[in-house]
Amino acid sequence: MGHNDNDSAVDETDSAGRACADPGRREALRRLGACAALGVSGCVRESPQRDERWLRDISGIDETRVGRVLRPASVAAVTAALRRYPGAVSIGGARCSMGGQIAADGSLHLDMRGLNRAVRLDPARRRVRVQTGMAWRELQALIDPHGLAVSIMQSYSNFSIGGSLSVNCHGRYVGKGSLIHSLRALQLVDGDGQVHELSRERDPQLFHAAVGGYGGLGVITEAEFDLSANHRIVRRAQRVALDEYPAWFAERVLADPASVLHNADLLPPRFDAPVAVTWTRCEEPLTVDERLIARNGDYRRDRKLIWSVSELPGGPWMRERYSVEKLLSEREVVWRNREASLDIASLEPSTRRYSTYLLQEYFVPVPAFAEFARAMARLLRDFEVHALNVSIRHAPADRQSLLTWSPTDVFSFVLYHKQRSGERADAVAGQWTRRLIDLALDHGGRHYLPYRLHATREQFLRGYPAAPIFAALKRQIDPHGRFRNRMWDKYLPT
Repeated sequence: MGHNDNDSAVDETDSAGRACADPGRREALRRLGACAALGVSGCVRESPQRDERWLRDISGIDETRVGRVLRPASVAAVTAALRRYPGAVSIGGARCSMGGQIAADGSLHLDMRGLNRAVRLDPARRRVRVQTGMAWRELQALIDPHGLAVSIMQSYSNFSIGGSLSVNCHGRYVGKGSLIHSLRALQLVDGDGQVHELSRERDPQLFHAAVGGYGGLGVITEAEFDLSANHRIVRRAQRVALDEYPAWFAERVLADPASVLHNADLLPPRFDAPVAVTWTRCEEPLTVDERLIARNGDYRRDRKLIWSVSELPGGPWMRERYSVEKLLSEREVVWRNREASLDIASLEPSTRRYSTYLLQEYFVPVPAFAEFARAMARLLRDFEVHALNVSIRHAPADRQSLLTWSPTDVFSFVLYHKQRSGERADAVAGQWTRRLIDLALDHGGRHYLPYRLHATREQFLRGYPAAPIFAALKRQIDPHGRFRNRMWDKYLPT
């Protein structure tokens, strides 16, 4: 991908990498290597619009016109709105999805960001209950003074808790898997405005279907989680051979009770040399004192560096010299909460008018790791995909959520790529995306659903065979089909 009008306006960066001697820029490059999981894309930061009914998520590719936008500040306001309004309802929070999962044409759109208060915190039992419009970063600010940390979340802290539940997110947490594993209970409001208190013991079928249900069954208004201790953690990185990585991970990371966070990055153009990064509990002196990353930081340099690495002829060399080598050689000790409070603004381009950064994610069973990785790399090269990196995570089996993405232990491959904005480029991306989805399915895996809706309905049903059960449950709790979005409009079995 060459220069475009926006790119030419970016300050020059030395193709030999001399501008990256700045420690802040080196840190930005390191963060580039860590971008992934549902969540690695940025959340929408909207400029004022003449008509707020035109909703656009982070992809910036298309938009949906809803009938009305309502921002409730209480559960009572949600129930009242659902009882008054008889038509279709869509639900959004931080709007970090990429394919219209937050909106439906003509719907009443519930913007949940006003529903963001803590309901109950029990530090002694390490439990918290919150309203689901709250962002993870807001929860971190609440629990950090008590020496507590979120047990499972995405790598970045800007996502809303309700949105994370709706996609059943995961992160880098070793041995933890999907978000449902730290969830104790949730509150769901149905289309009649009735409030359901759900748990594994109380209406378990609806509980397991709502998590990862993408807003199809009702509005998740409150959630209760188990928390963890906020330890000091130390970063260690090393190169691992592709074929050896699954065994190495099992022996050196998964089997180590001190392991907290882990990912491995595959870098272009070959995507065949994992750089493994593990954070483990420690008692060493901190190298960074701050407990949480400050909100609303200035990330202009980070954005320029991502552009430089992805566009300049010396970009791959810059990444290796100032990101990978520094990662392998420099020791860092931080609080767990600090590493968990990353801001996705550091990855957000200055504009998406000309090009856009997108995510895809594929889950494959552990035995298929190396074969899938090589086949994926070949496909990315054959289609000349402008991939910035592929980040690898591990997740144990999730046999709780109905629409599980990990029915067995899996490795996830998070593809972070760049493409031209607009529908034409998106259509081209859809062609190679469907090939990648077939590749994952053929290896016994499946694709993740919060991203562009390129999968065919047949691919969706093959990857999520419990979808007909979900559809039958929806007909029971939502008989008039009120809870809609573009994803369910496309895929839901009828």
